[in-house]
Amino acid sequence: MRRTYDIVLFGATGFTGGLTAEYLARHAPEGCRWALAGRSMAKLERVRERLTGLNPACAELPLLQADAGDPGSLRRIAAGTRVVATTVGPYTVHGEPLVAACSEAGTDYADLTGEPEFIDRMYLRYDAQARETGARLVHACGFDSVPHDLGVLYTVGRLPEGVPLRIDGFVRSNATFSGGTFASALTALSRPRATLRAARERQRSEPRPPAGRRVRAPLAPLRRSRAVHAWVLPLPTIDPQMVARSATALDRYGPDFRYRHHAAVKWLPVAVGGVVAVGAVFALAQLPPARRWLSSRRKPSQGPGAERRARSWFTVRFIGEGGGQRVETEVAGGDPGYDETAKMLAESALCLAFDDLPKTAAGQVTPAVAMGESLIARLVEAGITFRVVGPE
Repeated sequence: MRRTYDIVLFGATGFTGGLTAEYLARHAPEGCRWALAGRSMAKLERVRERLTGLNPACAELPLLQADAGDPGSLRRIAAGTRVVATTVGPYTVHGEPLVAACSEAGTDYADLTGEPEFIDRMYLRYDAQARETGARLVHACGFDSVPHDLGVLYTVGRLPEGVPLRIDGFVRSNATFSGGTFASALTALSRPRATLRAARERQRSEPRPPAGRRVRAPLAPLRRSRAVHAWVLPLPTIDPQMVARSATALDRYGPDFRYRHHAAVKWLPVAVGGVVAVGAVFALAQLPPARRWLSSRRKPSQGPGAERRARSWFTVRFIGEGGGQRVETEVAGGDPGYDETAKMLAESALCLAFDDLPKTAAGQVTPAVAMGESLIARLVEAGITFRVVGPE
């Protein structure tokens, strides 16, 4: 069934949403039918005016009024497009009505969430329906978790097939957290019981790996790593879970797969300070007044200027072993929290809309399962590095 639009960007008036809109204005292919959606038409018009300065063709860009609190408006958007990309978070609070609308309409969906509870709840409520309608529900299409999920896929492809594989990822960056990421993290940290309950419900309901296959993503201890010449500490983000789900779905990851996710820092006091800081934020997130104060420190609609973002960078080094072989790979790019996240979300939406992807990848699927090598190729073309840095 032909839809009016190829892509609708929901949340275009926010900071990251605006950057995503700017990327699409510069890079959407000729003939791409895309539109902006948000709650305020006045703000959408201001975004369109800014985009027109980048690309005069955007003067005619359609604007769609929609509100996360108005499910009917979201159903109309989902029914009229092939792909919806959304930056409206925290997703645990605002995200479900759009997932429901896309699942019902058979519309592909991409977001930036790093909230485990939200992803698990959406799996429990909409995965089966999305499989029936053909909708691909792809969460974590930004820095959480594209570089890590696709970086592991890239590394696996350079190791032998049919053997146990061990991969460790090491993240370095000089960037600040985005306001949206901080808000999502606070929401997740403030709901530990609900998060654990959703995870357990999902474990009981989702299929396990076939007999003879094992997939693990354990936390690694704080230690000194000679491989990356740094202190490394466990990074308890959504990324290892996404990698594990890709490994469960894709036979190429082998009969026994293990992934560990780390932050890599040069100095031990910084590593210890990071652990203490996360613990402190977790404790404060349990107290509503403290949580409100933390939320006021960095709002989702705010972000650093272009000069600060231009100085930001990230690298993720992967060390993979299996079948007697060892390989080191790297994924690297610019500002992860804003510019590269906007690029990843926009390219994910373009990939879902236009690339020849596996038809069986419906329901809730990871970026690696839904888009895999096609998205890697797009990101490389867009300036994000995927490369081998050690012997295969």
